[in-house]
Amino acid sequence: MTLPHADAPAPDPEPARDDLTPVALREPANQVSRRAIGYWLVTALLATAVEVAVGVTIYVLVPSRPWWATALLVLLIVVNLAYSALMPRIRYRVHRWEVSPEAIHTRTGWLTTETRIAPLNRVQTVDSQQGPVMRLFRLSSITVTTASAAGPITIDGLDQQEARELVARLTAITAASEGDAT
Repeated sequence: MTLPHADAPAPDPEPARDDLTPVALREPANQVSRRAIGYWLVTALLATAVEVAVGVTIYVLVPSRPWWATALLVLLIVVNLAYSALMPRIRYRVHRWEVSPEAIHTRTGWLTTETRIAPLNRVQTVDSQQGPVMRLFRLSSITVTTASAAGPITIDGLDQQEARELVARLTAITAASEGDAT
């Protein structure tokens, strides 16, 4: 047995291997229904109408208003109309979802985007929601609650038939899972 000389360089250790090798994450495959653009536009315009009505009411009720009150009211109207015009189309391009046999993957937002991936064995509940305006557009939202501190995953703007099928599929997948969703 020979000992290495004290001045000799140590042999290079083998490179560490782990299962955490980065994998390129592709975007989720499915877009929400195109009718979601109209739905988001209508809801944005309804919110705009309320905000502008409150602003105009305050503007009219104040007897001696400074010049900047008029500028503020005009700014409120312009910003709200710009929001209503831009947000639905941008949101439609960003919002995507996909369910694989292993996980649910979503990307949401329009100013700030959020990507969420939740293993299906962590799913606790699958809920569907459809408000009155959504019903007019034949849309639904699905909320998938997981054992995650980040909260539930929501897919807004799904075609109502597609939402029903997705709820049934997720329920079947999670029921077959042996995990305890904790």
